[in-house]
Amino acid sequence: MLKWKNVLDYGRNGNPRPNKRVEKTPEEWRSLLTDEQFRVTRQHGTEAAFSSEMCGLIEPGLYSCVCCNTLLFDATEKFDSGTGWPSFTQPIEENAIAYHEDNSHGMSRVETTCNTCDAHLGHVFPDGPQPSGLRYCMNAVALNKISEKTETATFGGGCFWCTEAIFSKLKGVKSVRSGYSGGETANPSYRAVCSGTTGHAEVVQVTYDASVISYNDLLRIHLTTHDPTTLNQQGADKGTQYRSIILAHDDEQFSIAESIIEEMQDSYSTPIVTQITHFDTFHEAELDHQEYYDLNPDNRYCQAVIDPKLRKFKSLYADKLA
Repeated sequence: MLKWKNVLDYGRNGNPRPNKRVEKTPEEWRSLLTDEQFRVTRQHGTEAAFSSEMCGLIEPGLYSCVCCNTLLFDATEKFDSGTGWPSFTQPIEENAIAYHEDNSHGMSRVETTCNTCDAHLGHVFPDGPQPSGLRYCMNAVALNKISEKTETATFGGGCFWCTEAIFSKLKGVKSVRSGYSGGETANPSYRAVCSGTTGHAEVVQVTYDASVISYNDLLRIHLTTHDPTTLNQQGADKGTQYRSIILAHDDEQFSIAESIIEEMQDSYSTPIVTQITHFDTFHEAELDHQEYYDLNPDNRYCQAVIDPKLRKFKSLYADKLA
């Protein structure tokens, strides 16, 4: 979480490296923007206070740069500051915003710009709500409000208690449900799947906001939080129901899964045996298997098997935790 001391450090000593850069000539920007958007974002202007309905709009969504569409803020960090400009307590990623000391107009302030394209956004102040104490005071005309792009992914990597515990802690993941897929038996039970006779694997179905976390990253996380090189086995859990599997919901997911496995193979000394197949049907598991780890943290299996996996996961993907 960014705090005022971090903002000052960036403003004085240099900003974090952006994920990408977008650069255009003033004429190219002018052709893409309205006159007011150009004045504010490319000429460091300020819109009139209370000129936008965005100030008091507190509802789910994401906000991107009007110039380059880089995601900047999540509405969960938005609050009504009463100042007349949309206000946020944190950017969506630490490197989304750049900071610059601004001593214009007889004031000492910190200007915020899009770290991707240098668009002027507004200023940040140390008078926001806790725990960050920050108020990102933004020009509404510099932002686009976009709807969430929800998609679905289905993975299996051993016991679904483990898999669910991992994916439920990711930023951008809206829900994780444990269940069974990949077999032929209709309406299978946990007991039937554990017998290894249904053809189904224990899987999780992940609903996620693709504008926050990508399918590629979900696959990388999946392949590094279980052992994809052991056939039909994860630790002491043995049987086809515990196989490593990716169930693609369309041809694009199938193709991405193939390329990510090829990419990840160099990280392993033995072949990855993860099965890639087209998704057919998801059978949701019984209620007592949903949110199992969160509801049973003192269970011996949770402590012996899931806790170590979570520690490894959190150390590898600290920047992606919700």
